[in-house]
Amino acid sequence: MDSTAFVMGCSAIGAGLAIIASIGSAIGQGMAASKAVESIARQPESRGTVMTTLFISCAIIETTAIYGLIIALILLMANPFVGQLP
Repeated sequence: MDSTAFVMGCSAIGAGLAIIASIGSAIGQGMAASKAVESIARQPESRGTVMTTLFISCAIIETTAIYGLIIALILLMANPFVGQLP
């Protein structure tokens, strides 16, 4: 078996797993948004505080998906492991 093909195959699997991390990020953002809407519905006067906290938390949650995308792109396009196996 060619070592380059093996490394590229494993990198494709790793990239797929890195993209799966985006599913958790999407679920987390959906849950945060639903709880924020629920909170605002219960106490409309706290809208400003809840929205500010929601935007900050969604930005932090989104970084997980961005990191997964960056790792997947590095593994697929600029693979640092090619040439490492004998």
